Amino acid sequence: MKNTVFLNTDREMPLLGLGVYKATGENEAENAVIAAAQAGYRLIDTASVYKNEENVGRGISRCGIPRNELFITTKVWNTAQRVGDIQGAFERSLDRLKLDYVDLYLIHWPVPGCYLSTWKELEKIQQSGRALSIGVSNFDIRHLEELAKVSDVVPAVNQIECHPLCYPKELIDYCQDKGIQVQAYAPLARGAYLDNDVMCVLGTKYGRTPAQIGLRWAVQKGISVIPKSVHPDRIESNSHIFDFTIEQEDMDILDSLNQNYHSSSVPEDLRDVAF
Repeated sequence: MKNTVFLNTDREMPLLGLGVYKATGENEAENAVIAAAQAGYRLIDTASVYKNEENVGRGISRCGIPRNELFITTKVWNTAQRVGDIQGAFERSLDRLKLDYVDLYLIHWPVPGCYLSTWKELEKIQQSGRALSIGVSNFDIRHLEELAKVSDVVPAVNQIECHPLCYPKELIDYCQDKGIQVQAYAPLARGAYLDNDVMCVLGTKYGRTPAQIGLRWAVQKGISVIPKSVHPDRIESNSHIFDFTIEQEDMDILDSLNQNYHSSSVPEDLRDVAF
């Protein structure tokens, strides 16, 4: 299986990347980026709200991989959307990362009353060449439909929580039909399915870990995954998902595990808002 996909911007994106959410310890994200690069990862996903862009930037500069071989994603946070400082937020992210451009810039959450105007600012950033592709995160079908009413620019990516316990098939089918690449954050459900009986049985059948089974399930559906880890051994293990195939009957069994379980939560500033 090819381990990259082409976005609707004709740019290639790896199916596997490193997530660095909550990697805020001293040099934690930096060391994780270096370990990931050594393990063959070429996609690094961060965000301004993670408070580790500087650390990630050091990892990028020290990892030994040429910049043009890396795919770097960051995101604009809700606060910047509310005050309308999208350009400033983006410039600060670039400065912290010590980069001239990012490969993908995302709207982190669809803040009501803000995300449509935020998207227009992202269009300008893309036109400037400082973000090669732009996309969204945590958008549902209704948000994407609202976006389509005001813009002809289709998001390159919609980053959502997705794993065998959380399989929003209708949203995924919608995105794939519209040419929007789905990317799964928290694809390991923050450990919630690693001791699941079905995952363990399938792990034994294929000679893999439950984590590898869960990640393979996603990429086999064409969904990009960005598992978070700061442990070099787990980062390495999570990368071994392109040299085996899960049989269709087992894919169907994994699909049936869906219980709309979310290991992540809606940010506090959106919990009282109907979005």
